[in-house]
Amino acid sequence: MDSTEKKRNFSRKREAILKAVRSTKCHPTAEWVYRTLKPDYPDLSLGTVYRNLAQFKNDGTIVSVGTINGQERYDGNVTPHTHFVCSSCGAVIDIPGRLIDEAQVEKTAEEMHLRVDSWDVLMHGICAKCLHGK
Repeated sequence: MDSTEKKRNFSRKREAILKAVRSTKCHPTAEWVYRTLKPDYPDLSLGTVYRNLAQFKNDGTIVSVGTINGQERYDGNVTPHTHFVCSSCGAVIDIPGRLIDEAQVEKTAEEMHLRVDSWDVLMHGICAKCLHGK
């Protein structure tokens, strides 16, 4: 395999990893992305998935919702929104809209003499499925 073929193969895997994260609302883990893509990319390694997710996160292409049940969860939706994490099953659910607006953040930063580079809201509790035993 020449270097052009390796680069093209790497680019295809990289694009597939990003597409996998962006195409689901489950807020996937690296392992979920790996299991999803492995049938179509037999030479894909879990290390490749982790490296690409880290790079996408650093670039701002995706965001990390945080570590839930020991695994980092990702979101391809980078528009500002709130997440709800179920303490029982670990589900991560998007809450549409902004619960805190930019003016509130700026006011708090000014009052506390802070520079805020980014912000998010993360709620914890029990999801509807767990509450109702479904």
